[in-house]
Amino acid sequence: MSEQEFTIEAFKQILLESAGADENIDLDGDILDTDFEALGYESLALLETGGRIEREYGISLDDDIFTDHRTPRALVAAVNACIKDAVTA
Repeated sequence: MSEQEFTIEAFKQILLESAGADENIDLDGDILDTDFEALGYESLALLETGGRIEREYGISLDDDIFTDHRTPRALVAAVNACIKDAVTA
């Protein structure tokens, strides 16, 4: 497996395709440190998003990835750590 980087842009694309967007939230704004709940995303939407990330990046995410990493910045870093771990395994 070649190493890929999971970016905020990739995250926003997967999030929009998986869960849609609240029309009152601008995902192109400064959302990196905004809690997912404040962005309008609940557990079901995040589970679907996590499943898409796993399929597209060929990784397995912990069940609690979204509860442990509650902002886009934290999630992107955690996913990149998973990708790195998968490449070195």
